[in-house]
Amino acid sequence: MSAPPAPRTVPPPGTPLPATAAPAPRPAVDWRIRFVALSLIWGFSFLLIKVGTDGYAPFQVTFGRLLFGTAVLAVAMAVRRERLPRSGRTWGHLFVAAFFLNALPFSLFAYAELTIPSTLAGICNATSPLWGMALSLVALSEDRPTRRRVAGLGLGFIGVLTVLGAWQGFSGLDLSGTAMALLASLSYPIGWIYLRRTLSGTGSSALAMTGSQLFLATLQLAVVTPLFTSLPDSVPLLPTLSVIALGALGTGLALLIQYGLVTEIGPTTAQMVTYFIPVIATAAGVALLDEPLSWNTPVGALIVLVGAALTQSRAHARPVPSSTGSGETAAQP
Repeated sequence: MSAPPAPRTVPPPGTPLPATAAPAPRPAVDWRIRFVALSLIWGFSFLLIKVGTDGYAPFQVTFGRLLFGTAVLAVAMAVRRERLPRSGRTWGHLFVAAFFLNALPFSLFAYAELTIPSTLAGICNATSPLWGMALSLVALSEDRPTRRRVAGLGLGFIGVLTVLGAWQGFSGLDLSGTAMALLASLSYPIGWIYLRRTLSGTGSSALAMTGSQLFLATLQLAVVTPLFTSLPDSVPLLPTLSVIALGALGTGLALLIQYGLVTEIGPTTAQMVTYFIPVIATAAGVALLDEPLSWNTPVGALIVLVGAALTQSRAHARPVPSSTGSGETAAQP
């Protein structure tokens, strides 16, 4: 739902600290509580997108989301006295990353939810690890296929067909909206791989890189939005609050929580949040938006999640730069 490559600024879990280093302060909130909070925030993001598009054009929803998300990270950077990247090359690569990891997928999800339920959008988001595995085998020479990962890719594909009701000829399904949601989930691993190949050792912190990337994505939408939309006639309360929450919570605060989780428990455990997002998105859409739910949706979603989990299994997992700054872990909705 969902930063640039961020070299680890803290040692991995289990690595001894140098004798001169002070121990990191213990977080005030247990990581399990923060894990649940992050799952809920990103899971409800699809509902917020749906409500936001009831009052605003998709590009306006995306622009508001990026604007408020950037504001939260800017405050965090100021408090922590983080420095922005100084290299023009870094900013150039971040501009490309901002498109693939923020501007494009956020906009595609907003447009998709004009015609498809938020539940389906949330499940499409869960296919991102499947796309990532397939692309990494082509683009990253160090990623070798294994039987388990290939089986996971095939299983995930079966899950997608189950969700879409392929045996019914996709009847009643908006193909364009579904295609946009799937393309949004594909955009994330394209951005991850790009960052891994271009900015894997910049020396800047995850927070500084992510804040810079979101700022560039906001500029991109600030240019595009006036070209394709007109100013709204009114400022409806519920859609406005949804856009603010989507940006401040679903983008800004969620990324800050993700940083803390990766630092404390490592990217492998932190990435498990990906598998809770579609479950929460489905429950929220059915319970609060009265969206229809047929048997093949939860069954197919479960198959997709199992397949995605298999594609991520490896002997020694290591982080891949992502839009969360935490590695190839969770695709933001």
